[in-house]
Amino acid sequence: MGEETFGQVLRRLRGDRTLEAVAKAAGIATSYVHKLENGLGIPSRKVLLALEAATNAQGALIGAAGKDGKQSAHNEGFLPSTAKTSAMRTLDTDDAFGEDATNRRRLLGVAAGLGISALTPTEALRQLINLDLPTPHTVDDWERACADHLIAVRTRPPAEVQQDLHFDLLAAHHQLHDIRTRLGAEDIQTRGMYRVVAALAAFHANVLSRLAHHGEALSWWRTAERSADASGDIHLRLGIRGTQTGHILGNSQLAPDTVLNLTRQAEQLAGDSRSYGTAFILCSQAKALTLLGHHEDAYRVLARCRDIVESDPARPTIMPSYWRGGQLEWTDCWVHAGAGDEDAMAAKRDQVLASTSDYQYRTSVDLLVALSTVASGGVDAGLQQVATVLDEVEPAYRTHEIAVIAQRTLRAVPMDQQDRPAVRDVRSLLAIEA
Repeated sequence: MGEETFGQVLRRLRGDRTLEAVAKAAGIATSYVHKLENGLGIPSRKVLLALEAATNAQGALIGAAGKDGKQSAHNEGFLPSTAKTSAMRTLDTDDAFGEDATNRRRLLGVAAGLGISALTPTEALRQLINLDLPTPHTVDDWERACADHLIAVRTRPPAEVQQDLHFDLLAAHHQLHDIRTRLGAEDIQTRGMYRVVAALAAFHANVLSRLAHHGEALSWWRTAERSADASGDIHLRLGIRGTQTGHILGNSQLAPDTVLNLTRQAEQLAGDSRSYGTAFILCSQAKALTLLGHHEDAYRVLARCRDIVESDPARPTIMPSYWRGGQLEWTDCWVHAGAGDEDAMAAKRDQVLASTSDYQYRTSVDLLVALSTVASGGVDAGLQQVATVLDEVEPAYRTHEIAVIAQRTLRAVPMDQQDRPAVRDVRSLLAIEA
C-alpha cells in the first residue's frame, strides 16, 4: 500500500466530525475541505496550519502536503489567492478553492478554531497578522518568551494561558520551518528552535491537563518529547520526560503502574547522567510508587533523587531556573502524605510554599496536608480542611489536578466511614456521586 495522500490524511484525521465542523474550526469553506479531501489541490500555508490546529494533526498534514504533488506546502510557491481587490482592499470573491470571502473573516475564523475566540476580534486579528510578518526573534528572544509563559502558567487561569500559547506555538513553528529549510536540521539555530518548541509544547500540555483535556494533553506531551529529542539536548530530553510523567500521574491520565514503567524507560535513557532531568524522572517514580502503596520503595527513590539534586547537577540550557523549581520538595510532600506522615508534612509544606509561586502546587500542598491527616486516622479534620481549601479556590483556578488530589482524600477514608457527613460534604463540592 502506498503512502497516504494529503486528502486521505485529512479525511482520516477528521474522523467522525462533519466537514462543516472541521471547516468552521479552521475558518474556511466547507466545500474547500471537501475538495482537499478529494485531492483537488494543496492549501496555502495559512490554511494548512489552520487545518493542523483544527484536526490536532501533530504535523501529519504538513508532512503529507510536502510529499503530495508539485505544489508542496513546504515550499514558498503556494497557490495565490484569486480574490479581486479594490483600492479599498475589499475582498468579495472566493479564491480558487473556495476559501473565505474576506481575509478578515477568515483570520477571525482561524482564531475561533484555535480556541482564542475569547479575545476581542481586533486583538485576535492583530496576533494572527503578526504570524505573517517577518519575525525578528532570535532563539534567545524565544527563550525569554518561554520564561514569560512559565510565569503565566504558574499565576494565571489556564484558559487564558492557552490562548497566548496557541499564537506562539504557531509562530515558533513558522520560524523553525524557515530556519530548518535554510540551515538544515543539525544547525545550532535549528536545534535551539527545537528546544523552544519542546518547552512551548510542554507548557501547552501542562495547561491542557489543568483544563482536563486529557487526550490533547497526551498528544502534546508526545510532541514536546519528540521536539526535545530533535534538539539533541540530553538534559532537556530527560527533563521533558520527567515533567511529562509527573503531570500525567498528577492528573490521573494514565495508571500509576504505566507511569512507573515510563519512568524506568526514561532512566535507561539517562544512564549515568546526573541531571535535573534525571531527578525529575525519579520524582515521578517516587510518586507512582506511593500511589501503588510501595512506601518504602518510594522513600528509597526519593533519597536517590535528593542525592542528585544536592550534587548541583547539569540542567537543560533553556530556562535553567525552571529545573530547580520545587519538584523535590513537592515530591517529599506527596510521598509523606501517601504514607500518612503528618509530622513530616508540616515542614515540607512550608518548603513547597517557599520554593514555588505556582498556584496549583500551593493549593495542592494544603490538600496533601489534609490527605496525610485522613491517612493517619483524622477523617473529619482532614476532610474539613479539604472543604475549606476547595471553597477558597476561585473557579478559574480549580484545575483538574487539584480535584484529583481532593478525590484521593476521599479514597483514603476507610470503607466503614464513607457515610460520614464530612465525606458527603467533599463529594458534593467535587460533584462526585456517593
